[in-house]
Amino acid sequence: MAYAVTDSKLEMLDNKVLVKPFKPLEKTEGGILLPDVAQEKTREGTVISAGPGKVLEDGSRGKMQVKEGDHVLFEHYNTNDILIDGEEHRIMFEPSILAKLIT
Repeated sequence: MAYAVTDSKLEMLDNKVLVKPFKPLEKTEGGILLPDVAQEKTREGTVISAGPGKVLEDGSRGKMQVKEGDHVLFEHYNTNDILIDGEEHRIMFEPSILAKLIT
């Protein structure tokens, strides 16, 4: 289920991250157009917002390993879909991010 938000700023809490996924591949390298049902959900995106970090047992906060603007690869599952002004975004816990892509 996708939640819909309009004209709102979201502040991520704890170790949650808001990611805008890249658009799925609509055409194969050979030029064949893929229908929506054949397009795989993308697992790459850009970090839009990151929370302050998880609260640790001693009351301090763990440091986030991702920041706004990072290009990341994330798990296919364990994400919550959300529409912000009609565009797909995903909210996930930081451990669902598998890697930062260095360009």
